[in-house]
Amino acid sequence: MSITMYAASVPVFVQFLKGLSAVLDKAEAHCAAKKSDPLALTGSRLIADMFPLARQVQIATDFAKGVTARLAGVDVPSWEDTEKSIPELKARIAKTIVYIDSFKPAQIDGSEGREISLKVGGNPMTFKGQTYLLMFGMPNFYFHTAAAYSILRANGVDIGKRDFMGPVPGM
Repeated sequence: MSITMYAASVPVFVQFLKGLSAVLDKAEAHCAAKKSDPLALTGSRLIADMFPLARQVQIATDFAKGVTARLAGVDVPSWEDTEKSIPELKARIAKTIVYIDSFKPAQIDGSEGREISLKVGGNPMTFKGQTYLLMFGMPNFYFHTAAAYSILRANGVDIGKRDFMGPVPGM
């Protein structure tokens, strides 16, 4: 049996976004327990030339909504990147989940061969749907969710692999 484009995208994004939201809950609890400033945490980076936690979350949500919209052949909604606090980041994640969950399988299935064009770093790129999802969209999404998770771990938040993965359906 083959996997569908919908099954390879929306449920995976939702699972990992729920995990990201849950690790932000743990980050908030960590800050409260340590009496530390949550804004210092959301502004924290792994290394100077990487984006801070808040931006990693924004980019991860951008990939989830952008990949889903492009596979469905609809315009990608533009959201301002103004979130700084943990509650604001969690609200963005929740908004992203609602958005991508609004798509039906029929809107995305069959998009394997759809031509998807976008600019990356100012350079035009064109992909077929399956390549876009599996070789560009998902790796970028995972990169930014993993970076967010790693920033939290590096700052002492007690999280593990299961937290990163989020709730696995059927487990």
